[in-house]
Parts: sequence; structure tokens; C-alpha cells
Amino acid sequence: MHWDIEIDCLGLLCPLPVLRARKRLLAMQTGQVLRVLASDKMAAIDLPHFCGQSGDDFLGQTEIDGGSAYLIRKS
Repeated sequence: MHWDIEIDCLGLLCPLPVLRARKRLLAMQTGQVLRVLASDKMAAIDLPHFCGQSGDDFLGQTEIDGGSAYLIRKS
């Protein structure tokens, strides 16, 4: 899947991946996709939960070398 912006949160612990994703999403246009790279296992819980509260669309998670990649569409 295509993404518009990527942020690297590998090595950062909770809650930093969510906080950085939130900050980046605020500056994005509706419909753009953010890819968040994170190694903290809590991101798998925190990012979908954040999207549920913010109204943004959580598009899924894939495993990458050193962590996971999460896709979020700005609503």
C-alpha cells in the first residue's frame, strides 16, 4: 500500500510512537496515509486505540526488520 508520510519511531517506548503519530497527523490532509515504524510492542495496542478515539482509520500492521509498520489514514 502507498503512504504519504513515514515516521521512524524504532527504539522509542510508549507513549512516544502514539504522540509522534498524533502530532504528524494533525499537520496532514484528510485522506493522506501515515506509516509509523515502531519496535515497541505496545504500539500494536496503542495505535489502533488512538485511531478509535481520534476518528482516523487504522489500516493495519505489517512486520518489518526490527519492529512493525502501521498505516493510518487521516480522517
